[in-house]
Amino acid sequence: MEVKLDKQYPLNVDAERAWQLLSDLKAVAGCMPGAEITEQLGENSYKGGVKVKVGPAVAQFAGQVDVLETVPAERKMVLRGKGADKGGSSATMDLTAIIVPDAANPAHCVLNGAAAVIINGKFAQFGGRMMVQVSDMILAQFVENFRQTALSLPAPAGDAPASSTAEAPPPMAAPQVATELNGLAIFWALVKSWFAGLFGKRA
Repeated sequence: MEVKLDKQYPLNVDAERAWQLLSDLKAVAGCMPGAEITEQLGENSYKGGVKVKVGPAVAQFAGQVDVLETVPAERKMVLRGKGADKGGSSATMDLTAIIVPDAANPAHCVLNGAAAVIINGKFAQFGGRMMVQVSDMILAQFVENFRQTALSLPAPAGDAPASSTAEAPPPMAAPQVATELNGLAIFWALVKSWFAGLFGKRA
């Protein structure tokens, strides 16, 4: 089963800091709840995993992410990820992410993401509509973590105070980002979508 996503997420952070974060794959993985980079296999290839908890149950996927293209002038990155769990389910994803400055407000930008995801195994039985809802929920958690992490980075040099005697702002606290995927919320989204489909068929 293939799922295609095309999303735009406005961010209240400048494009320079957003790109600084996006171009660091290990830091980006840290923004995805439950994900981690465990090993660097090559210059542009990484090994990692994603863990989802639903109550006492844990589902864990292991896989690989390859950086296919990085274009700093366009603030563009193209990735390919693939992974599988012990139950036989697998997924592959081609993702293109671009940071677009907000012409009306230099302190803001937009994170554009286009992805094609192919899912095999037990997760494919949920159908495309459910997987889109689940993907939207996961991406919402990721984008909020991405936003907080980008805001915690040092501001661009051009934004520094003109006077060297200006009072320095207090140090920024580390962002409080979610460290696990919200498995219960994902499960509830699946249940609601299943019931909606069931009653829709009866109608």
